Amino acid sequence: MAIPTLLYGSETWTLTTSQLKRIEMRLLRPLAGYTLYDHKYNEDIRQELNIAAITENPQVSEQLKLLSSSLLSKNLKVRIYKTVILPVVLYGCETWTLTLREEQRLRVFENKVLRKIFGPKRDEVTGEWRKLHNAELHAFYSSPDIIRNIKSRRLRWAGHVACMSESRNAYRVLVGRPEEKRPLGRPRRRWEDNIKMDLREVGYDGRDWINLAQDRNQWRAYVRAAMNLRVP
Repeated sequence: MAIPTLLYGSETWTLTTSQLKRIEMRLLRPLAGYTLYDHKYNEDIRQELNIAAITENPQVSEQLKLLSSSLLSKNLKVRIYKTVILPVVLYGCETWTLTLREEQRLRVFENKVLRKIFGPKRDEVTGEWRKLHNAELHAFYSSPDIIRNIKSRRLRWAGHVACMSESRNAYRVLVGRPEEKRPLGRPRRRWEDNIKMDLREVGYDGRDWINLAQDRNQWRAYVRAAMNLRVP
């Protein structure tokens, strides 16, 4: 469950100590490397990243059919992807903790959609039709890819949370620590780890990113840099 959904309307809640304890544990587990589903790392995120389930979503499947139509221009198909399909796929992505494998799955999904939009290309040497290579797809698309969108949105949300007052539930989740012991093995990647990795990509090597976020103009510049960064 995404944190914004769980905390919707929390500013008006009147909670007992036991109710607050249950909410804190439910929120702190995924941020600290736990999950909400039988301690399987990122099971909630993997369910959201089930590409088959995404494409079977009625809001997405009907639009995917339009992308193969020859009656629509490529520019219109790109607008459909950006305004209808992408918002459904990225709903709640500000709170996702992604591994490299999950990022690759998202890139594969986007490339499949772009191939539907731009279609095949005739090879200049053999004269046969072939699929567009990934570099050709990105050149035609000329917009930030799906991973750049996620990282930019994640940094934007992190900046909002870092600037909240200490009494806000979202801020308490960010700086809090779970009381239970971690499971054995290598620590799992946390949401905050993703934030630090995203900042390193745009040139910030410091550790206190919460203090950095207090300078809204500088933080906004990092958010824009994360969106526009070109990664080979």
